[in-house]
Amino acid sequence: MAKILVTGAAGFIGFHTSQRLLARGDEVVGLDNVNDYYDPRLKHARLAQLTGQPGFRFVKRELADRPGLDALFAEERFDRVIHLAAQAGVRYSLTNPHAYIDSNLVGFLHILEGCRHHGVQHLTYASSSSVYGANTTMPFSVHQNVDHPLSLYAATKKANELMAHTYSHLYGLPTTGLRFFTVYGPWGRPDMALFLFTKAILAGEPIDVFNHGQMRRDFTYIDDIVEGVIRTSDHVATPNPAWDGAHPDPATSRAPYRIYNIGNNNPVELMHLIATLEQALGRTAEKRLMPMQAGDVPATFADVEALVEDVGFAPNTPIEVGVGRFVEWYRTFYAD
Repeated sequence: MAKILVTGAAGFIGFHTSQRLLARGDEVVGLDNVNDYYDPRLKHARLAQLTGQPGFRFVKRELADRPGLDALFAEERFDRVIHLAAQAGVRYSLTNPHAYIDSNLVGFLHILEGCRHHGVQHLTYASSSSVYGANTTMPFSVHQNVDHPLSLYAATKKANELMAHTYSHLYGLPTTGLRFFTVYGPWGRPDMALFLFTKAILAGEPIDVFNHGQMRRDFTYIDDIVEGVIRTSDHVATPNPAWDGAHPDPATSRAPYRIYNIGNNNPVELMHLIATLEQALGRTAEKRLMPMQAGDVPATFADVEALVEDVGFAPNTPIEVGVGRFVEWYRTFYAD
């Protein structure tokens, strides 16, 4: 049993991760600021599922609260940290850039400092597939350079990877960054396509289909994401003895530092996702074809070879299964 800090515990991935850790007997301290980026009622409902479970305690705190974070690390002496809290969303970063600096950069520094000064054995943190930006070679590999982000959100996630590497190098702090690919499933985020489409279709409203439907996403089911998070957290990052500064591998280092993709390794056409959702709902969507949005990319596709090699796992939930489970949850949760 370990004492683990899970930041973003009221969020989609943080909630599911906390549940799985508790189920295996770990002690979980869940941190979240429960902001209103999307409906806080969903966040409170997730927390209600966690609160009262043996081994779980909730702390409401801002990542940017340096004294508050310092005190939390000093009091709790965590064994490990799973840092999933962040200001999310590519499109929101176009209009609210300062939120990303406060949470994703300043907040991440406070997490790094807490880990450094209080003996944390391993920091696992959320990066994003958005870091691949202008890259076009498919599938996206952790061994590619990712120096051309297309949104501020993506830039902050790339910056997190760079910040983590410096702490791994300077202080020997083991860090593992996880590039998530389009996560979906029960209790999912209301700003994501599957949730937006479901809500609109059930209300008899049109759905906005960007890039005229010419989009592919490596949709990854939440249970697969959580399995990857926990396996990589348990697998403490170590130096790569074969790392060569003349031909540097971006995914590893001479320091205890690792980067992994967690994606389904099977891109799905947006129109196929919509057709699958229509079948699950028993309704037909009215589609409003729209141009590509600023900061977006036409396709994502994860190479998960490194994940398989190091922790023996690759996501594999078919889109038909995952969408069906999401629709079942949605109909139950919003039955009122």
